[in-house]
Amino acid sequence: MIRHMRTGLMTASILALSSGAAFADYELNILHINDLHSRIESINKFDSTCSAEEEGKNECFGGVARLKALIDTKRQELSGKNVLLLNAGDNFQGSLFFTTYKGLAEAEFLNLMKFDAMTVGNHEFDESEDGLAGFLDKITFPVVTANVLPSHKSKIGDRIKPSIVLDVGGQKVGIVGAVANDTPELSSPGPDILIGDDVATTTAAVEELKKQGVDKIIALTHVGYPRDLAAIAKIPDVDIVVGGHSHSLLSNTDPKAEGPYPTMVDNPGGYKVPVVQAASYTKYLGDLVVTFDDKGVVKAAKGDPILVDSSVKPDEAVLARVAELGKPIEELRSKIIAKTEAPIDGSRENCRTKECEMGSLLTDAMLDRVKGQGVTIAITNGGGLRASIDAGDVSMGEAITVLPFQNTVATFQIKGDGIREALENGLSKLEEGGGRFPQVAGMKFSFDKSKPVGSRVVSVEVKEGEGYVALDPAKTYSLVTNNYMRNGGDGYDIFKEKGENAYDYGPGLETVLADYLAAHQPFKPYTDGRITEVASAAGAAPVEPATETKPATGTDTTATQPAATSGDASAPAASGPQKHVIAKGDTLWDLAKSFYGEGSLWKKISEANGKPAPRALHVGTELEIPAK
Repeated sequence: MIRHMRTGLMTASILALSSGAAFADYELNILHINDLHSRIESINKFDSTCSAEEEGKNECFGGVARLKALIDTKRQELSGKNVLLLNAGDNFQGSLFFTTYKGLAEAEFLNLMKFDAMTVGNHEFDESEDGLAGFLDKITFPVVTANVLPSHKSKIGDRIKPSIVLDVGGQKVGIVGAVANDTPELSSPGPDILIGDDVATTTAAVEELKKQGVDKIIALTHVGYPRDLAAIAKIPDVDIVVGGHSHSLLSNTDPKAEGPYPTMVDNPGGYKVPVVQAASYTKYLGDLVVTFDDKGVVKAAKGDPILVDSSVKPDEAVLARVAELGKPIEELRSKIIAKTEAPIDGSRENCRTKECEMGSLLTDAMLDRVKGQGVTIAITNGGGLRASIDAGDVSMGEAITVLPFQNTVATFQIKGDGIREALENGLSKLEEGGGRFPQVAGMKFSFDKSKPVGSRVVSVEVKEGEGYVALDPAKTYSLVTNNYMRNGGDGYDIFKEKGENAYDYGPGLETVLADYLAAHQPFKPYTDGRITEVASAAGAAPVEPATETKPATGTDTTATQPAATSGDASAPAASGPQKHVIAKGDTLWDLAKSFYGEGSLWKKISEANGKPAPRALHVGTELEIPAK
């Protein structure tokens, strides 16, 4: 039953109370993390393991020792109040700790933090259900994911519940979980685990909670910020969404945030649902305060993520345990393999949307590794690149942090039309920052993201000799990729179905990267135009971004006005509606900050333009900027 109907049914009984007794509001404090990705140790600005030198300069963030200390501090501050600590999944994969301990180290440290509940992320299945079963054996807190549906043969049994009910300060709080629908493509749950539809299974779980008299329900999800906004927050009787998967930083002060914290979504039941997420890699601790009225309806929500920087003193006992677990892998990690002249960009926001330096480096390295086999094209998924590398000495540990999945080199043959179909798959989730985005070598392609999915590729050329020629759809080409994609991972089913003479050649991608860097040092990072985005406006060249000074985190300074079609880029926002041609790098949050002085008003621009993806705007498209 949707919320406004329930409210109406209660009106008569409330009015009938003649004693004048008032019902008190209920305040719930939610601390939360998502996408830890095995960042057991602290990280630097490149999301890689922080060095002792960087620690000495107070340049490090996160790590489980800092995170544990901050959680303890917050719990002390909130003593006597209603507090939940929630984990929105993807604790696995991303460092040598996972490579070595297969999730058991993560379980140990999460236990110390005393989480109240967790949902599984897609990466929790990276070691199939075997790895997840070992993790479940060790953790001491409940796991809820409604759309994980194990068969009777599954090793995880019934240890993942659709939902749980917790008593928090004398009130029933229900928590229901969900993981991304495409988890079978993104990871390896295996034949004994079915991933159901997130909305259908969450809706059913919420209905069961309602039957138990639970009127405060949190959806703890690993489906991504766009999906939370579009679908999960609109499920009847969901009150709060605590999410993960898209690594979204939501903030009311950081100009780089993907949206406000919390983002309030209109539920069809006639109430608003706060949606939150806290970036990734232990860099932030989400801190949300929600006030419910006596009917279990959210009447207020506020908060902001807390940056886990060097001002947080690490927990000494946890720090010592991290060092102890790190001893067996220190020798491998500390081995210097090469030097690089400048940082190599492997950032998520670039490698999942365009040609990036790490993508060009890795695909060139893969192609170099198998060049003696007649292979001419390399393709890898941008989501497989998990960190950047800073300038100077490069260690083996950094290479493994960039490529933590233990994927191996795989070769096969496929016709040109299959390559084009593969590229279309790689471009199919641009708006979501999907990890399937193709990084390539031995070929060039251009795309138009304003086109419908399946028809975004504009041109494809393959290298022949020293030049490039158009891709021949009927010709058979030899490709190198990783074994994950060769087996259909990230939606590349065409490789599994149409690929011929497939061979998982090996070695591991991290070794291929390390060997190539060693042979080309000092390495100079590059991109060379092998991937091009064309403007969506017919015949128009991509518009270069206007010069813009962004305020520092926490500042309330208004950014410089972006270029607009009125021709006066520096003029203050007018009272009436305006127009703006999207430049490279624009986001709705930035535009709202520029035109209105408040990034949180981005929805006004969104609604006036058909609700485009807020961080994947089409360069060259004209936006209507309504009056503030």
